[in-house]
Amino acid sequence: MADNPGISFERISHPSPTDADSRAQALTNPGFGTLFSDHMVSIDWDEAHGWHNATLGPRVPLTLDPACAVLHYAQEIFEGLKAYKQEDGGIALFRPEANAARFNSSARRLAMPELPEDVFVESVRQLVNIDREWIPLVEGGSLYLRPFMFASEAFLGVRPAKKYKYLVIASPAGNYFKSGAPAVSIWVSRDYTRAARGGTGAAKCGGNYAASLVPQAEAIQRGHDQAVFLDGAENKWIEELGGMNLFFVFDDGRMVTPPLTGTILPGITRDSLITLAREEGLDVHEERYSLEQWRDDAGSGKLVETFACGTAAVVTPVGKVAGHDGEFVIGSGGPGQLTQKLRQKLVGIQRGTVEDRHGWVTKLR
Repeated sequence: MADNPGISFERISHPSPTDADSRAQALTNPGFGTLFSDHMVSIDWDEAHGWHNATLGPRVPLTLDPACAVLHYAQEIFEGLKAYKQEDGGIALFRPEANAARFNSSARRLAMPELPEDVFVESVRQLVNIDREWIPLVEGGSLYLRPFMFASEAFLGVRPAKKYKYLVIASPAGNYFKSGAPAVSIWVSRDYTRAARGGTGAAKCGGNYAASLVPQAEAIQRGHDQAVFLDGAENKWIEELGGMNLFFVFDDGRMVTPPLTGTILPGITRDSLITLAREEGLDVHEERYSLEQWRDDAGSGKLVETFACGTAAVVTPVGKVAGHDGEFVIGSGGPGQLTQKLRQKLVGIQRGTVEDRHGWVTKLR
């Protein structure tokens, strides 16, 4: 096993790993986020030793002191990426270095220690290698990887913690959306804001997602799949869904996505799609786009497609938008041609059926 030159991973044997038959049965319908593989990575940090005590061992419950800082002051960040079965039978990660860089950006915003990017990538590599049999073979199946870090010091006081724990767990994944519809329906949240200028909107921290739960529940209660958030200052400009970025495609070959002003998570899928769309000859702009423009352009036919994107859901067409002031349909209400083309190209690169011209794919041994 090739360890990171700065940190050596101790491997702890699993006393009772899942047997092959039970694992195969579970992987026939993995769902999303409810099934977990056998192992996890753990690394500790404190002021005296820095990063140390790196282990690859059984996935086990954590024991936390009631005064554990994360429980009181929410110093916590995470990432999400996937391991894919390749056409040639191998396994690959997609842009893990970008996840490592974003993880550290989140850490800086929440006053947490940065993890060396090569250690981040190596920790993910090691978990995938030992749990590679947990990648489901169902259509669209992958192994979803969740690196995360939290303040583990036991204290009460508003200051950065002096101890942290970094872990990586893995979850076999099928489809993210349960509705099975060809395009999702989204609800415009007017009463709630996900993030504001100067806040933590660009960091991948749990608090941002907690803030989206009430409007997300409202969307589901009204028969929609997701909620879309407007800006916190004017309650006018489209920002993002609870966990996905948005793109708007026009009949003149333009494509627009909201700009990264600090209130929107800089999605790695978002960045990849901007590159792929420009390769397709589209004129891509990162600029503000209002709810009023969205409604008017959909009504006139000027806007032909809208899609959401993220690691979990990949590329998802948006067919209908609803709010307190009515609803509108985008295009035919189903998947658009460009949405499908970009999705196929991105998934093809991830799974090794389309040439990777950008060095995005990291193949594992």
